[in-house]
Amino acid sequence: MTTSSHLSAPSVADATDADPSPTQPRWLPLAAALITMVLWASAFVVIRALSGAVDPGPLALGRLLVGSLVLTAIALAGRRRSRSWPRGRALALIIAYGVLWFGVYTIAVNAAGRHLDAGTSAMIVNLAPVIVAVLAGIFLGEGFPRQLMLGLLIAFAGVVIIASASRTGVVDPRGVVLALAAAGLYAVGVLLQKQALATVDPITVTWLGALAGALATLPFLPRLVDQLSTQPLAVTAGVVYLGVFPTAIAFLFWTYALARTSAGRMAASSYLVPGIAVLLSWVFLEETPALIALVGGAVSLAGVAITRVPRRPRPMIRLSSAGRAPRSTRR
Repeated sequence: MTTSSHLSAPSVADATDADPSPTQPRWLPLAAALITMVLWASAFVVIRALSGAVDPGPLALGRLLVGSLVLTAIALAGRRRSRSWPRGRALALIIAYGVLWFGVYTIAVNAAGRHLDAGTSAMIVNLAPVIVAVLAGIFLGEGFPRQLMLGLLIAFAGVVIIASASRTGVVDPRGVVLALAAAGLYAVGVLLQKQALATVDPITVTWLGALAGALATLPFLPRLVDQLSTQPLAVTAGVVYLGVFPTAIAFLFWTYALARTSAGRMAASSYLVPGIAVLLSWVFLEETPALIALVGGAVSLAGVAITRVPRRPRPMIRLSSAGRAPRSTRR
């Protein structure tokens, strides 16, 4: 992605309006969600590589500073038409979701990874889609479709299988609390963002949310400067990657897709992240996954696929003039 305002990909040009265009292919939101999951999975690989060089708070701030700069360039380049700035409730929703999801959630995930093995941490954090589906059904009126709930359960079972492949047997209560907090923050952030998208375009929601998260983590700036100044250039490059791709670009694609589908179905897509992360760590960190981890990834893929299969409309029964369904002529 570049900062050009003439892109036809589902990021800048397509994301300038929160309402889906009737001429856009129906597969675009799904493609945007898949790109988001791949980029978010790559973040786990980079974070693992940087874990000994940058602390959780400074690392979160570094990501958000870089991501905010990229999003600012994209937002300013894409504002070809006059649009009113969000105010009142819409602005409050954006600030709240930005602080909670971009800011506090990122710190919590980074910190949890220092107390739990990757599998256990992923399993706990990925309670979030279930929380999102339940809260969206209650507060956003999305209901509890059986197909969605079945897919969520199957996908979560896959995450549990993946976690069992890397479990150390040592569970630090601090890590469990941090991971549970991250799952809750993820869920609340999605719901706040979904409500903001009802009246604000995706680019503005993502941009201002990232700025809010960056401001919330700004106290870590002295520590970030101190740590990066003593590390090789590759560490800074890793922070820049996290800011540009898993933060700015991934969240743009995520917001684009979230504006065009339900919060429950979008959250279910995040079950792809653990499986993709396993494959990426296999390729880039030479961490050979156990067979059971690959099986878990396949189960998660199946669960997500179930949530994405369009539901068949129920056949309509036409009533006769007497108000009763006509009798079948078949014997």
